[in-house]
Amino acid sequence: MAKPNFKFQMYKQLQANIANIYAEARQVADEIGIPKELRGKFGLTGAISGCPAPLREDILHAGEVGAVEVIPLAKLHEEIRELVKSVYGDEYDAVSTSTCEAGLWLTYDVLFSPPMLGRGDNYRARYIAPYEKHLHHQGSYGRPFPGRFKDIFADRGTTAGELGFYGKRQNNLDTVIVPLEGARYDVHGIKYHPVPLLTGVDPEAAIEKIAMHAEIHESMLTGFTSLGYETPGYGYGVKGEDGCPLLQKYLADLAHSYDLPYVVDNAWGLPFVGHDPRKSGADVVIYSMDKATGAATSGLIIGKEEFLVPLRRAMGMHGDRWGTPASYGKAAYVTFDPGKEALLTQVQALRVLRDKPEVLTNSVDALERIVREEFEHLDPRLKDGIIISKSYNSRAVEINYEGTWKDGRLGIPIFSIEDMYAGTALLQTGCAQMGIIPTVAYDANIYLSPDLGTTDSKGNLIEDVARYGVKGLFRLMEIISKYAGILE
Repeated sequence: MAKPNFKFQMYKQLQANIANIYAEARQVADEIGIPKELRGKFGLTGAISGCPAPLREDILHAGEVGAVEVIPLAKLHEEIRELVKSVYGDEYDAVSTSTCEAGLWLTYDVLFSPPMLGRGDNYRARYIAPYEKHLHHQGSYGRPFPGRFKDIFADRGTTAGELGFYGKRQNNLDTVIVPLEGARYDVHGIKYHPVPLLTGVDPEAAIEKIAMHAEIHESMLTGFTSLGYETPGYGYGVKGEDGCPLLQKYLADLAHSYDLPYVVDNAWGLPFVGHDPRKSGADVVIYSMDKATGAATSGLIIGKEEFLVPLRRAMGMHGDRWGTPASYGKAAYVTFDPGKEALLTQVQALRVLRDKPEVLTNSVDALERIVREEFEHLDPRLKDGIIISKSYNSRAVEINYEGTWKDGRLGIPIFSIEDMYAGTALLQTGCAQMGIIPTVAYDANIYLSPDLGTTDSKGNLIEDVARYGVKGLFRLMEIISKYAGILE
């Protein structure tokens, strides 16, 4: 295969060979012995909303038992509040939602957007979001600022119009997008777009730049947000002595210097075991409870009571007007009600996280071991620059390969998130050809996690099945690199 001179030629060459890549991927599935009956029934992550993992035995049991009992929903919310306070302290509170995205919408509208009632014109408000991965979640609820980012989400999702990403924007709210110092935003992919490459993020220089933008927008500023992850590929590899990423601590300090909330999107994260708001200083942390946590589809917001009161009021669960500490009634966002069965599974999931976290962490340890063992069999020409990290927060093993592009050389092909939505992220679509349900594999960052047919009913890793997925992924990296012209 010809060795290209320029990046765009590499991706053009890959596009022309998609059929060949898929054919070799299907052949590899036979070579490594993935059983026919297993294909399409297991995957590299159970934390994808479009294909959630099967529920653990204890989670399923809790939902089934409670479903046939008479239980006021306010009582289940109170149990969740008690569990959160038993871990984080009495100054923290919680509110459950139907999904993590519902939690983001609720939080941003309540805490960041300007009021609509009262005389006079509405004012505009702005929140600050670092230019990082998954920006279409935490950074898409306002009009992008500055103008060079105005079309940043145009190709994501099914439609960008009024009923798509653009329709998520809150009333008179802007998002100030700040590129991070030390990061690179090189253009890559068959769907050729800038991608955030974040292993080199310098937290001290980054917060200085964010602080400069905060000062510029001070008169309209209403909050700060970021992801809650803790791995190098997400830009949070530099940590303090307590293990908390320094950039998250700095963001909290900066937000509090303006008396504004710092909201963390920790969708792919664990309460109690993962991101700790007591260490980071975050005021609000939002979770997708059906991802790493393993509850039924739902979201959970944990935060300081001061900020949770208006969120709970907006959900109709913060007390009757004539005086109760909690209620279950109508309010602006009752449409985000998670329902009884989801709440039952949240209660059980939180109990296990508090009392037996090893149920969720042991499988991560086993998966990391398999990844490192199979990495030894990867073509040696591809290994230099790959970083493998373990995350208990996300119950994931991160494989970051942006370092394969160092010193000006062409490295393992990088696919943009626009590739994912266009169906040209070959590290994902190629896995599907093998019968392996893929994980997120764009921006030179691959997140592997258990549960999608790779764990048993008690949460233990089924090692031979997990190994099929990891082995297939590494072989696919070699196939794609061959057609990219970097493996002769």
